[in-house]
Amino acid sequence: MMQHQTNVLKTVIMIIVLFTCFTQAFAQGSKHQPEWWFGGALGVNFNFYSGTLQQLNPATVAPQAFSKGAGTGLFLSPLLEYRPGPTWGGMLSLGFDGRSGSFDDVGGSSLSTSMNYLSLEPSVRFSPFPFGLYFFAGPRLGFNVAKSFSYTPPGAGKTDAEWSGVRGTVFGGQLGAGYEFPLSSPESEWQINLSPFIAAHFGQGPRSAESWSLASVRTGIAIVFGSTKEARSRVEGALQFSVRAPKIIPIERKVKETFPMRNYIFFDEGSNAIPTRYILLSREQAATFKEEQLLQPEPKDLTGRSRRQLTVYHNILNILGDRMRRFPQAMITLLGAAEQGPPAGEALAKAVKQYLIDVFGIEERRIKTEGHSKPPIASSQPGGTRELELVGPEDRRVDVGSASLELLEPVQIISLQEDPLDSDILLTVSNAQNDLSSWSVVFSDENGGEKRYGPFTSDQERVSGRSVLGEKIKGSYTVVVEGETRSGQLIRKEQSVHLIRSDEPEEAPGFRFSILFEFDQSKTVATYERFLTGTVAPLIADGNSVIIHGHTDIVGEESHNLKLSRDRAQETMNIIEKALVSSGKRRVKFDTYGFGEDVRRAPFDNTLPEERFYNRTVIIDIVPE
Repeated sequence: MMQHQTNVLKTVIMIIVLFTCFTQAFAQGSKHQPEWWFGGALGVNFNFYSGTLQQLNPATVAPQAFSKGAGTGLFLSPLLEYRPGPTWGGMLSLGFDGRSGSFDDVGGSSLSTSMNYLSLEPSVRFSPFPFGLYFFAGPRLGFNVAKSFSYTPPGAGKTDAEWSGVRGTVFGGQLGAGYEFPLSSPESEWQINLSPFIAAHFGQGPRSAESWSLASVRTGIAIVFGSTKEARSRVEGALQFSVRAPKIIPIERKVKETFPMRNYIFFDEGSNAIPTRYILLSREQAATFKEEQLLQPEPKDLTGRSRRQLTVYHNILNILGDRMRRFPQAMITLLGAAEQGPPAGEALAKAVKQYLIDVFGIEERRIKTEGHSKPPIASSQPGGTRELELVGPEDRRVDVGSASLELLEPVQIISLQEDPLDSDILLTVSNAQNDLSSWSVVFSDENGGEKRYGPFTSDQERVSGRSVLGEKIKGSYTVVVEGETRSGQLIRKEQSVHLIRSDEPEEAPGFRFSILFEFDQSKTVATYERFLTGTVAPLIADGNSVIIHGHTDIVGEESHNLKLSRDRAQETMNIIEKALVSSGKRRVKFDTYGFGEDVRRAPFDNTLPEERFYNRTVIIDIVPE
């Protein structure tokens, strides 16, 4: 029996693989299908018998037991399918199911059987690809309607009778695959699909007596019909489109920013010299260096936020040296990590130590060094293979640790925000991911000028208000969303919006805070909970707007990174909101958004390890009233 089932499963797997290869040539775009399909299926069961059968009924006993056999039977059934989405659905059939066949002759005896059922087969339907290949699996409930046999012993006439001990109901399972070919135009209201399929059936013991085991492979063809009228009406009626535009679009905003210091120094491959991108001072320059000189730039240096922040970060050794001079009791531990092993890692740590001693005059006893093959929190994980060229250099570094928190606290900087996020126009198309293949938005002004953005696939997108206005101070626009359903039908909705740009920088400064996350983590925000509740929340006045946006680096799948950034932003908002409610502030408006790895919105590039680390962030903007 086991050998027969193994052969059956091998056959099914081989045919599925051939199906998959064959279908690549006929790949088609995913279409929005009707929810309900009706039709029928016609097929042939290839039945395989095994076991030990000798007493056929009380009156008929074979001199030797039959053990193996095979045969074919007809399958004919109406078919009902429910597909609420393009991937998952359900199938149901109830029809005639023939399990007839003949046993191998034994000792001159022959035995054949007509074993038929009415089969109820509910299945889960799974379509993971943009082409027609699908899989299905589920139980099979068979109600016996025929149980006859024909037995011919040696030297005697044929006996036609019925089996004894036949189960009136049998329970089994099925696993199969099919390929759906559309026979109608995608624009047609009535859709017709033709599906050749194959399935393996198992667990079908026909008798309670002896040990008759039955396995089957069914192959056949199904045809189903469905109407898109209801589905299209549902999409059109359910499609909701909204535009949220800012009252005033600021051209720029002066921001007091709390910039976290990532306490890592990264090294180039094959070198234990501190890379030249870090700002290294002479002993004479270090004598007059003060952290404050980085914090109050000239007005011409206020723009270019990411450049300013990286300039601050690349002064990490000088900031650390200056702080260690101001806090003479503070001690640090430098943990160097290199793929060549602990000695190479400690060499990196000693390079940092020597700089602090030689340039800033820090006492050697205050700096401890260690060497490791991997940093305490590594980007490359055991067994991981994804994008090693990116995560590998992130683990070649020196981690700065200290029990004196003042050595590693954030840096305060002043910068100008150009095109701040609260100047965005927020566009929401409900359920777009499920109902639309894509959508675009067109802004048309009073003079007939148009600006188009998209195509988009998510439920919500942001468009820069400054981009829409261009050089104009104000304008009235007709905002038109054009979407395409998965069946190819065009949907059009429109609204009106009025935009006004402020022609002067805002006088009241805003506040910006950043918190950082370790590689591929969303829960490390808990380490910032005290900072968010004790430092950030008190600066938020009742009636303020708070914009929280999450970001990631470019390592990993884009969809995963989008979810990760949203999780980071949402958890940050939850902590701040809880602190505000506790202090009686209930009129704060939140705009929480995850940009994922979107390079248009990424705070930094993704070329250097430190840039990727700073992109693993949530940024919190407190917008003045």
